[in-house]
Amino acid sequence: MTRGDVMWLLAAVAVVAVVSAVIVLRLLRRLLRARRLLEAAGVRPSTKLLVWGSIAYTVWPVDLLPDPVYLDDIGFLLLALRAVHRAGARIRISRGEAGGKAGR
Repeated sequence: MTRGDVMWLLAAVAVVAVVSAVIVLRLLRRLLRARRLLEAAGVRPSTKLLVWGSIAYTVWPVDLLPDPVYLDDIGFLLLALRAVHRAGARIRISRGEAGGKAGR
């Protein structure tokens, strides 16, 4: 491997790391915004635990995969967002507000 090849490889790894970090930060921001749903009545404690656990896992220095690869962090954040979305849908249905999107 030449020095140029190594530089291209390092540049590619850096781009992947930056893109992954941006995705994680956007998902984390969305999850923190969704905390309003957690304050609403009827949200299960397991959903709250999943949300705060995924946030803690994202900032925790020990990961399942090395940090340049944020796939595990993204997976946990998406799982928590899905749980919050389902909780919000249950709350809207129970209040008779079916149809339409929730306010942001």
